[in-house]
Order: sequence, then structure tokens, then C-alpha cells
Amino acid sequence: MNLLLLFSLTAIIPAGAIDNPQPPEPSGKTYRNPVVNYSLPDPTIIRADNGYFYLYATEDIRNTPIHRSTNLVDWEFVGTAFTDATRPTFEPKGGLWAPDINYIDGRYVLYYSMSRWGCLGLCGIGVAVADRPEGPFTDRGALFISKDIGVDNSIDQFYIEENGTKYLFWGSFYGIYAIALSDDGLHIRNDAEKQHIAGNIYEGTYIHKHNGYYYLFASTGTCCEGITSTYITVVGRSDNLFGPYLNRQGQPMLDNHHEVVIRGNERFIGTGHNSEIVQDAAGNDWILFHSYDKTNEKGRRTLMLERIYWRDGWPEIDGGTPSPEATAPVF
Repeated sequence: MNLLLLFSLTAIIPAGAIDNPQPPEPSGKTYRNPVVNYSLPDPTIIRADNGYFYLYATEDIRNTPIHRSTNLVDWEFVGTAFTDATRPTFEPKGGLWAPDINYIDGRYVLYYSMSRWGCLGLCGIGVAVADRPEGPFTDRGALFISKDIGVDNSIDQFYIEENGTKYLFWGSFYGIYAIALSDDGLHIRNDAEKQHIAGNIYEGTYIHKHNGYYYLFASTGTCCEGITSTYITVVGRSDNLFGPYLNRQGQPMLDNHHEVVIRGNERFIGTGHNSEIVQDAAGNDWILFHSYDKTNEKGRRTLMLERIYWRDGWPEIDGGTPSPEATAPVF
């Protein structure tokens, strides 16, 4: 299963309390956003046995860029998941978007979206495998194409395992869906039927389990219009993996209700498509995402880092908007 899914069942927290009422001492160091000041949209992250975090992103760096870090702040480029010769081809004119990295049965499994703007029925989701996090990755082809599975714009996939069964969640503005995978995670299970999970204003799904609840993170708004983008990160929660996911008022994400986790501010715009939540050595939770930075003249979606606080059973970042500078993770 994905090494970054942290399953912790603890006591119920009194109303108004932070889930960790006595947080560890901070690192004393600070970092500045963006942590990478060039294009790394739609990040996904995993920690390997060698101690490095590996991060993969939508290709503006062609063939799916891979970066690594020991502290979530300082990142180095280590190569690409594919080459021009090995990149997937099931949509020949498509780009490689929104990767999702996992460690499954002794190998690194990278789910990817292959799409091009406006081709809602032709885009789809594929899978590639590697023995090492830095690759090389061998493409295993498409899991499904939008027109074949009956969901337009089938991109933005997320893998999770529950009770020994592997599942894929996906969708982009035509509903969020889930389906069971084969035991090796490389195919749709023969008897699988898709389940409708959330409404038609979401994409970039990620599910995190915390204190007995499942939290469905997603993005809504416009992702890719520079400093006029309206992208924000939102969440709902459920006591069941397949929902219903609700906001604080008990309204369902199937009807497009949610709570806002990260919104933009005067500097950082289009704050969305978050990574998996990562825990540092002091037990603090962190999340990566992308945004446009008004001070970046090239206008790319740069890599951001924020700490997640659990308050009243819900994830928040301080102030609700990205910080230009903050206390660094503890490693």
C-alpha cells in the first residue's frame, strides 16, 4: 500500500481542541514558499527506504519530472520517469498529468493521466512500474479510457488499499468515482463496477485517514489561468471509504458541498491539487500543492509547502492561505 497513508486511531478530541494538544517543539528553522520556484504542478510524494522523499509532477518538464529531498524543503531534480522513447503512447498527442506514486508489492507503481485539453472522451489513466523510485519506469499501458469507462475527463487518479482490496479513485469535473483494481494493481478487476463518490465541481482527489475518519481532499475552480485562476483545496469527511463525504453541516460532496482548506491570497493564486499528507519526525503533518506566485514573472505553477493542523476533527492550515515564510518540518 502507499507508504504515506498514515492510519492512526486515537481518542475522540473535545470540541475546540487541536488533535495534538501538546505539539512537539518546532525545528527552529524556517523555509520560504515556494519551495521550488519553477513549474511542478499536481505533486505526488513518497518516502523511500533510503530516507529520501521522492516527488513527481505533471509534465512541464517533459516525461514526468522526479525530485528528491530529505526535509520537504530542499529539492533536487533527479531525472524523469520516462524518456521520449519510453513515454506512454495510448493518447499520442496527450500530455502526462497528475501522477500518483505508490509502493505496491515490492515495486514502485506510478499511475498517470494522459490527456490533452478538450478531448474529454480520449483521455485516460495508465500505469507504469519501476524497481527504484527514480526509475526507469516501464509503462504497462492504459487502465481505461474515458469513453470506455463512461466518465468524461477520466484523469487525476488516486490509489488506496482498504481491507486487502486495491482501489482507484479518479475524476475531473464530471464526478469523482472509485473502482476496484486487480491484486497487482495493474488492471481493473474483472467484476468491478464504478461507484459515484463526489459531485461535478471537483478534481485532484486524495483520501487520508485520520482518527477514524476518511478525508476526501479535492480541488475546485480554475486551475490553469495564471493569476486569474480560482483553484482552491477543499475537503469532506466520512466514516466510510466510499462515503457519503460531508461538510461540517452534514451536506454531501455528492451535491458539491465541502470545507475550504487552502485558498489564495494577494501573492499566491490558484492553490490546489495537493499531494499526500506527510508526517515529519516530530509528528507534524505537511502537505504540498501548487500555486501561481505573483512575484514569478514566468507565471508557472510552483511547489508550495504548508503544515496541516487538525482542529475540531478537520484539517486546516494557519490562516487558511499560504505563508511566504514559516517554521520548517523537523527531520
